[in-house]
Amino acid sequence: MQRRTLIGSTLSILFASALLAGCGDKAGDAAGGAAPEKKEITLGVTAGSSEEIAEQVAIVAAKKGLTIHVKTFGDYIAVDTALAQGDIDLNAFQHEPYLVNFNSKNNTDLVAIAKTYLAPIAGYSKRWKSVNEVPDGATVTVPNDPTNEGRALYELSRLGWIKLKEGVSTTKLTPNDIVANPKGIKLVELEAALLPRSLDDTDVAIINAGYAISAGLNSQKDSIFVESTETSPYVNIIAARKGTEKDPAYLKAVESFRSPEIKAFIEKTYKGSIVPSW
Repeated sequence: MQRRTLIGSTLSILFASALLAGCGDKAGDAAGGAAPEKKEITLGVTAGSSEEIAEQVAIVAAKKGLTIHVKTFGDYIAVDTALAQGDIDLNAFQHEPYLVNFNSKNNTDLVAIAKTYLAPIAGYSKRWKSVNEVPDGATVTVPNDPTNEGRALYELSRLGWIKLKEGVSTTKLTPNDIVANPKGIKLVELEAALLPRSLDDTDVAIINAGYAISAGLNSQKDSIFVESTETSPYVNIIAARKGTEKDPAYLKAVESFRSPEIKAFIEKTYKGSIVPSW
């Protein structure tokens, strides 16, 4: 009799424990199924205007309860590599054609989650005050990364200094697509960060806005020609790893970037050399 009672009691305890365990799992699923929203993220940028703007974005984001750590890199490739490897959460320094090219060359899966601003590429010279003064046979330095070099070549074709093969997308142009060079210009390809320094040794340097601004140049007042901002495919973006696009913290970062405060900062600080896209 005592044995039966003992067995019955043991079974009852085990059954009750199983029920409690099951309830506990469901309660845990309900409470902790969704990961808590991040309170801190790291945003990768390059030095210059990208860094300056990101620091202002961090101030706006802090008011929304999000801490953004701005990490500055020395070149474009390093920023995208860090994002692809998970060393940073987002980056903001490039346009989408550059991102597409990086993905293609590196077998990565980075995606644009928002547009930010257009940073027009422009031609600068210490030797000549206008396009008309630049002589035949002039030396022109251009960015050596594929998409920005295409931008530079397209601008040279708009000036009539070179003629390009028809049917090639601006984002895919290379010097091999030059079919005529009536002005006899000599192209020199350089890493984008080195272009401002080339001004002492070249007739014209075609420089990305970020590096131009870092060198104290403004495309609206210091250049001899500037890229048209109408229907440009080169609007800068915020990039993330594919699959993280809807992360609430990332969306809050986008909201902070595309805010009235940042628009006002860009317009006041860069005076037309950078144009907000919102």
